[in-house]
Amino acid sequence: MENFIVSARKYRPDTFDTVVGQQSITNTLKNAIRNNHLAQSFLFCGPRGVGKTTTARILAKTINCENPTENIEPCNECESCKTFNTSNSFNIHELDAASNNSVDDIRNLVDQVRIPPQTGRYKVYIIDEVHMLSASAFNAFLKTLEEPPAYAKFILATTEKHKIIPTILSRCQIFDFRRIGVEDTAHHLDYVAKQESITAEEDALHIIAQKADGALRDALSIFDQMVSFSGKEITYQSVIDNLNVLDYEYYFNITESLLNNDISASLLTFNDIIEKGFDGQHFLTGLGEHLRNLLVCKDENTVKLLEVGANIKNRYLEQARDCPMGFLARALDLSNKADVNYKSSNNKRLLVEITLMQIALLTANSDGKGSMIKAASATKKDSITTNTSAGKQQSKPVQSPEASQSREKAPEQKGNEASKTQESDKSTPPKSDIPSTGISLKDLTSQSEEKKNEINESKTESYGPVNDFTHEQMLYYWNQFANSLKEDSPNLYFTLTNTKHQPVLKDNYIIELEIPSKNQEDVLRETKGDLLDYLRTHLQNYKIQIRTLLNFKETKKTPYDPKEKYEAMVQRNPKLRKLKDVFNLSYDI
Repeated sequence: MENFIVSARKYRPDTFDTVVGQQSITNTLKNAIRNNHLAQSFLFCGPRGVGKTTTARILAKTINCENPTENIEPCNECESCKTFNTSNSFNIHELDAASNNSVDDIRNLVDQVRIPPQTGRYKVYIIDEVHMLSASAFNAFLKTLEEPPAYAKFILATTEKHKIIPTILSRCQIFDFRRIGVEDTAHHLDYVAKQESITAEEDALHIIAQKADGALRDALSIFDQMVSFSGKEITYQSVIDNLNVLDYEYYFNITESLLNNDISASLLTFNDIIEKGFDGQHFLTGLGEHLRNLLVCKDENTVKLLEVGANIKNRYLEQARDCPMGFLARALDLSNKADVNYKSSNNKRLLVEITLMQIALLTANSDGKGSMIKAASATKKDSITTNTSAGKQQSKPVQSPEASQSREKAPEQKGNEASKTQESDKSTPPKSDIPSTGISLKDLTSQSEEKKNEINESKTESYGPVNDFTHEQMLYYWNQFANSLKEDSPNLYFTLTNTKHQPVLKDNYIIELEIPSKNQEDVLRETKGDLLDYLRTHLQNYKIQIRTLLNFKETKKTPYDPKEKYEAMVQRNPKLRKLKDVFNLSYDI
């Protein structure tokens, strides 16, 4: 029975041109060999499975090749290449620093470096996982690494560059290997499949490439696993079944349900996902990725950011045409918040279900084509009432300018009817072109303590409506919000309704508020999010920002003890100090 060789070893690149996804590095090394500008030491950095050790071996093989090709590749025919291919080369030494990390190991290496090569041009030392060397071993290696013999070359490889001391880094030519892209990995897997006479679907190879997360060695290991599972034919379904990957179809179906405001269908789909053994966070991560892919499909310039197969890509482009930009942005925000709060939630399933309901309600009042007209979900602050409840006394809300004008124009002959209209206008918002809505979108970023002059200044773009409004309309809703806090938060009510420091509407929908004291600023910070939500919702302008200016004057300190009273009197009449000194008076008089 023939021994099985894993694909990662069987199809390991043996030339620069066959290295996958690192063309910039391989071209640089080839040019250095061509121009005879080889450094004495190299440091290859990067994540696992991206070709660091492979490239090091190809470099060592090429610089010792007796007859390199015109493309600077090893000939595989000379004695040096043959001995390398059979692992019998005396000029190329590999050292695992994980198990040889002591000072004595490095001293033995330094002793070997003193012996020149018997055949070939260079003695090459490849030290893998070099970050595992101890500090003493690094120090023992410094001098040899800086001034090695002309025939010695060192190639260090590591996955943790930050653990290497700066004195080593400064003596090496550093190459940073990048993660291998999904497309490059999928193409290489397709090449391996053809070499092994295996039929593999394109979407299946893309799933394997995504699961490998940029590591080609991991992708080849997964490929071997799939061959063992499904034989000579690898299908998309067999891959998602074996790798525990959630099918794209679930996300396409649930997005369609959310667009149609079908809460029941979305909850049933999520229940089916849970019954298949997937947890809620796995679903939320996939949902965020799905919404992100739909968002990049809205622009032809960003479609290239999709890392999926051709068939799945067409599905994304088709569904993206039915998804409004505002819906995708708000849905992404909701799914991201749920993902962040998932681990700390006591009822994780309920958290996901509430998120799905909130996303579905984004399209509750959309037209037949799916374009957003207005949102329909209600939030806590939308329940703020402006009328007094039975048995409770509440201050009257500020009347809008439009309501005042309408009362002035009312004819006198209407009598009682006009007076009733005036009373009803006192508790109604100003008449304007701003449509009413029930949503309260909280897309605000948390503010640092240092940024005390800005409150709730959102870091992201506003995806809601942006309607103009007047200063009077802003004051009306500002006072409406303040009146609702009069009983529960009298300090905050005083801060918001202080006639000496009223809010002022500036350009770009910025509302400035002068705060006379630091304590009042701290009180306002606790409710700033609700206030901004209330104004954005009722004024239908999601670009509104609130900026506070801490501006208070030093108040005169009232003197209490005799000494303070004396100093205050001296400030008004300096001659009192001379009187005290002449008669040798004390403060207690």
